[in-house]
Amino acid sequence: MTTIHYREIICEGSNQSESVDDYRSFDLKNFAATCGQSPEWVLQLLEYDILPNRPDERIHQFFSDDVTRARKAYRLQRDFDASFSAVAMMLDLIDEVQKLRREVRHLHLPES
Repeated sequence: MTTIHYREIICEGSNQSESVDDYRSFDLKNFAATCGQSPEWVLQLLEYDILPNRPDERIHQFFSDDVTRARKAYRLQRDFDASFSAVAMMLDLIDEVQKLRREVRHLHLPES
């Protein structure tokens, strides 16, 4: 029996949802197909460190978080006509902003 996990992402009033199996791994060909892109495009994501580094023996093994990040990279590339290096920088900045927001929420103390 396969378990499919449903993830709903709400960001600044925008509601996005996708079905993701957090425990499934993909090979390069299936990952590219899941992302709606070519394997060469996926290899560019690895080359520009848009997707996390992997050990050599697992270089072409991908997971659900990678699908989410790759789709986000594609949207940035498409919407801003951005190069892979620009997408990598944008994603790093988005990650940093999200991290800082989490820290601020964590530190936020209710007023007495």
